[in-house]
Amino acid sequence: MGKFKCLHCKGVFDDSGIIKDGLGNEFCCNGCKNVYGFLNSNGLGEFYERLGKENHVKASVSSFENVDNFYKNYVKSDGELSEIYLIIDGIHCSACVWLNEKVLANTAGVTEISINAATNKAQIKWDDSTIKLIEILNLIKSIGYNPVPYDPNKAEARASAKRREFYAKMLVGVFCTMNIMWVAIALYGGYFSGMSKEIKDILHFAEFVLASPVLFYTGSEFFRSAYVGLKNKTVGMDLSVAAGASIAYIYSVYAMLSRNGEVYFDSVAMIITFVFIGKFLEVISKKKAIDSLDSLSSMLVNEVSVKVGNSYELRSVNDVRLGDIIIVRAGERVLIDGVVVAGAGSFDYSSLSGESLPVLLAPKGVITSGAICLDGSLEYEVTTSFEASMLSKIIALLESASLKKPNIEKMANQISAKFSLTILALGLLTFLFWAFSTGVSNAIIIAVSVIIIACPCALSLATPVATLVGLGVGLKKGIVFKEAKIIESLAKCQTIVFDKTGTLSKSKLKVVKATKFDEFDMSLLYSLLSVSTHPISKAVMSSLDAEIYELKDVQNIVGKGVSARYKNQALKGGSVDFMSGFEFSSDNSLYCFSIDEKVVAVFELADELRSEAKDVISSLKANKFKVIMLTGDNEKVASKVANELGISEFYYSKDPLQKATIVKELNDKSPVVMVGDGINDAVALSSASVGISLGSGAALSVERSDVVLLNDDLNSLKNAILLSKMTLQTVKQNLAFSLVYNAVTVPLAMAGFIIPLFAAISMSLSSIIVVINSAALRVKFKG
Repeated sequence: MGKFKCLHCKGVFDDSGIIKDGLGNEFCCNGCKNVYGFLNSNGLGEFYERLGKENHVKASVSSFENVDNFYKNYVKSDGELSEIYLIIDGIHCSACVWLNEKVLANTAGVTEISINAATNKAQIKWDDSTIKLIEILNLIKSIGYNPVPYDPNKAEARASAKRREFYAKMLVGVFCTMNIMWVAIALYGGYFSGMSKEIKDILHFAEFVLASPVLFYTGSEFFRSAYVGLKNKTVGMDLSVAAGASIAYIYSVYAMLSRNGEVYFDSVAMIITFVFIGKFLEVISKKKAIDSLDSLSSMLVNEVSVKVGNSYELRSVNDVRLGDIIIVRAGERVLIDGVVVAGAGSFDYSSLSGESLPVLLAPKGVITSGAICLDGSLEYEVTTSFEASMLSKIIALLESASLKKPNIEKMANQISAKFSLTILALGLLTFLFWAFSTGVSNAIIIAVSVIIIACPCALSLATPVATLVGLGVGLKKGIVFKEAKIIESLAKCQTIVFDKTGTLSKSKLKVVKATKFDEFDMSLLYSLLSVSTHPISKAVMSSLDAEIYELKDVQNIVGKGVSARYKNQALKGGSVDFMSGFEFSSDNSLYCFSIDEKVVAVFELADELRSEAKDVISSLKANKFKVIMLTGDNEKVASKVANELGISEFYYSKDPLQKATIVKELNDKSPVVMVGDGINDAVALSSASVGISLGSGAALSVERSDVVLLNDDLNSLKNAILLSKMTLQTVKQNLAFSLVYNAVTVPLAMAGFIIPLFAAISMSLSSIIVVINSAALRVKFKG
């Protein structure tokens, strides 16, 4: 019984199960035969050229029985087009991405298809009147892949698995490199002071044992990346790292076995380990940034209380229909937009619109999803579907931003492609020249010297070591950059957009003025304030210090105030409207206190600005930054804050989508930094080149930002900008040095003036200089 290879999946099988088509092609099953025929009949045979020798996932014949569940929980529609996010299992290379995108793009009714190769996440938009979701799913199945609804928990699990894998590889690299350097020191010392061949051989073998796992285990990422790059006709730094380390390793093995020449296992280990640390940093920084919407899921996957007759029943938000009546109680979040029909309540819009003061909603008032009920309860009529509600729209924008937001290429990678090709070509030309001139053995030594001395170790270290130091310094200062590339992006921005509430202000009301019309027992007011849970009452109470009396006949009037009695005195506290016949004008929020229907005191409250805000704004303007403020507050509040802080350009009364639009328009002109806090800033953070959030901000804004200021202090923003600029400057210095170094040393090595030993020493010295210059950043940064 013989063997054969399936033409589609490349698997090897016994020839007893051969299935052939009309052209004599051999397949392992009808599934592979049908997929092969489908691809070629539709002009997609290029897939097999792109696939190369990789195994392909075999076609599945299973169907989707619960497609209605897809529509119910995962499909979004604007009335014309439908949209879904899928994880396409089986994608393992660029050929797979190409095939899926090509097949779906050529399908009638599919208007948009975008696949993230790193996460296997696909965004598909289609016209449901032309093609049904079941047809799209089965089409993906027919070419050998398995589509499943996007689940953020699985995405996080994949990211965690990759992080653990990289961590293990980095530990192996660091451990072996640290030990191999001790051996290398002994060898270098013996080179000058003398050493017996037996001891030298033992040390060479020890280096070989330590370097091998570094190259083949830790360095496997470089080999894999280099292979994929070559297959797709691209050459990057990974190819240079893999080629330089491999040639040095192979030559070192030859030198060790032949006992002729010097070995360079230490160079191999150092090249792989140092560069891999940079890759590891990227993995851990992306663990929450890539497609992680867990916080959103916990906010949305919920139920609401829908009125049925005279009672209420819990119903999934996806099952709520237009015209349904929903009840919202204190502490609950509004999930669907609507209009109030009964009851009243105070709502916190600060996390959604940026409005710092609670909003009283009464019948006929518009209620927006995302708001939280502070007190009272009300019923409202649903006016939009769950998918069309404000909160759902915000989440849709975030999902799209996380998939499509472009990456900024690192400066070193922009140089490395041509550099790598040039060095490899020069190494080959050097070998050919000296092979014809002096023989193959000497040619190998000189060519290896060229590869080693010009190995992009210094070039590779120029960015990751500097950014590693920058990340470390930032962490000590309470600044977390989620990705190393953000440091470069931040350094290039000259426009900074601030949210007001929770960013420039503390999102906390403070008494700014107290007016007394008569003397009274302060404990009466303190006691009345103590029985109210309203934010304004709490703010006034925090400014006082008195005793608490036991009150009687306490009544909370939602959105207006509190009344009570103490002995024979009637006490009332609340808004101006709550006080009979009393008028008081102010741009601030007011709390009035009356005894026996006579107002005896009025407290004016305002959202307290951060103490450091004015100095930070002044410093940024002095450094030629354009400063802009966005807020959901009204014009009076916004203008007052802007004037106090010296901000000339500001936008007021803006909802989350409007904020995002403004930031996007500004960002189209020049790179923008968005500094925000709260759900309302999440979309704007994603729309900016760099999104920065305060550590105390809402989990969603922290999730979607690029930089987190853990100290909850705007001075950290100044430090982050200064650190980014200094780090980028260090990177440029490192790159300039490494390029000049290569320009000088490569010609010398090609001329045969540098033996591999000194090439390795020279290469190591260049790396040390880069590392020292990067480490100096800790001393230079005084933030």
